Amino acid sequence: MSLSRLQKIISQSGFSSRRKADLLIKQGRVTLNGRQAIIGEKANPYSDHILVDGKHLPKKPNHKVLLLNKPHGVISTCHDNHGRKTILSLIPSNLRHGIHPVGRLDSESRGAILLTNNGDLTLKLTHPKYSHTKTYLIWVTGQPSRSILDKWRTGILLDGKITMPATIEVMEIINHMTLLKVILKEGRNRQLRRIANLIGHPVQDLQRIAISNIKLNGLQEGEWRELARKEWIPLLD
Repeated sequence: MSLSRLQKIISQSGFSSRRKADLLIKQGRVTLNGRQAIIGEKANPYSDHILVDGKHLPKKPNHKVLLLNKPHGVISTCHDNHGRKTILSLIPSNLRHGIHPVGRLDSESRGAILLTNNGDLTLKLTHPKYSHTKTYLIWVTGQPSRSILDKWRTGILLDGKITMPATIEVMEIINHMTLLKVILKEGRNRQLRRIANLIGHPVQDLQRIAISNIKLNGLQEGEWRELARKEWIPLLD
């Protein structure tokens, strides 16, 4: 079997995401064949001795991918030091081990979020170079002009960098509020809310309805379902 980078082996085992695996190696918590591992090293997961915090990695992970419709007010993390409700608390305890959220939705937002123990899937869905889309329905205050929406579609300067092109469609206008359908290929921190504030049309409600080809399709808020392998495997391409 060919060698693979340590962070990839750790993420594929279901132990953590690839990004978290990088951090574990940097923190000196990973050993390879009895010595402290370093970033960039490669190994054979079947013949090399790899430990994280002194524990063996699972050899044959049972990859799970769950789709959750996150309600308003729930935190998109596994744990919270302030005692707030997290997305993991909405999943049965027997399914929680080793899974983590793929990206985030801020506590005020609701909608589709994936949880998995597959590090490769997490990387493919969170890194902009893979161009997986995320679809949102957002209610904003007022009625953005065509020129403002065209500028948003092309790209807005945010944190010193222009955002990637977005698809934006006006769906409805009611009581001085506008419903927009927005499709993004990136996910910067609170990106939609920050852009809406910049253009003078703050977000009143934000719902993510799809992650690439994975749609809510009637899944109620607070509910979840496990995706069939045939649903999530195409996301790895």
